[in-house]
Amino acid sequence: MSQADSAPRPLVALSTASVYPDRTPDAFEVAARLGYDGVEVMVTPDAVSQDVEVLRRLADYHSIPVLAVHAPCLLITQRVWGRDPWGKLVRAREVAEQLGARVVVVHPPFRWQRDYARDFGTGLARMQQETDVLFAVENMFPLRARGAEVAPYAPSWNPVPMDYPHVTLDLSHTAVSGSDALAMADELGGRLAHVHLADGTGVPNRDEHLVPGRGSQPCAPLLRRLAAEDYQGLVVLEVKTFRAPTQEARLADLAEALEFARVNLAAPDTGAGPAAASPGGAGPHGASPDGATPGPAGPGHDHLAHGSVLPSRS
Repeated sequence: MSQADSAPRPLVALSTASVYPDRTPDAFEVAARLGYDGVEVMVTPDAVSQDVEVLRRLADYHSIPVLAVHAPCLLITQRVWGRDPWGKLVRAREVAEQLGARVVVVHPPFRWQRDYARDFGTGLARMQQETDVLFAVENMFPLRARGAEVAPYAPSWNPVPMDYPHVTLDLSHTAVSGSDALAMADELGGRLAHVHLADGTGVPNRDEHLVPGRGSQPCAPLLRRLAAEDYQGLVVLEVKTFRAPTQEARLADLAEALEFARVNLAAPDTGAGPAAASPGGAGPHGASPDGATPGPAGPGHDHLAHGSVLPSRS
């Protein structure tokens, strides 16, 4: 057996946002039922997502660890844990430390958060010196309208050319931005600390978060490359299932997503096309099994994808 064959594969976790409109406790139950390695808790207005003691009890009851914490960086979470963005990161770090999570996922600042944006890189570096938890800055995307491009984030929606030591690569966001996900991963090298696995078709301004394999993104090649390169970070399924017509359909989507990740993380990186899709598979390029086009994002995935009105400055 080769060293690559004997190396442990990356852990595969479920984002709690993936069960919306169900709530955080349901994500732990689903993750345990389907065999995920853990969960990433997206901190939202759901009180359970903010309560470290309740999260600890859920993790213990279901034997499902919290492997990552997504800080409240969305438009709908502006008031969660106060309005100070640095205070939110401190709280997220504390929750991660208390639960034994590896990573805090953070978005780049919104451009109207001028002081926060100006000090973001240096401030994040200072915070990183105080903890073993990794702050992994997530790639976002610009908005496009009438041939113009608006960047809602500062200093950039793209963390790759910045000097952040740790980055989260989200493949739904690469679809929206029109980025080359494999090239981004190559450029990041060892800075790639975290992956949000989802798919997208590249529809402008639509953050689709499809089950991997249902869009145009190189989900399978990326996973095989990560496995071949002994990637030590997490792979987190962050997909939308709120359009699933039944709970059984939602579970089937999340089971398919997990199987897709595990199959491709175990496959050799031969440079060939994607591994065979799992049974119960997807419709053509981003369509749901029923052919429906994904609709507006739920609170786990608003990411400005369909919001044209900027909030007032805090």
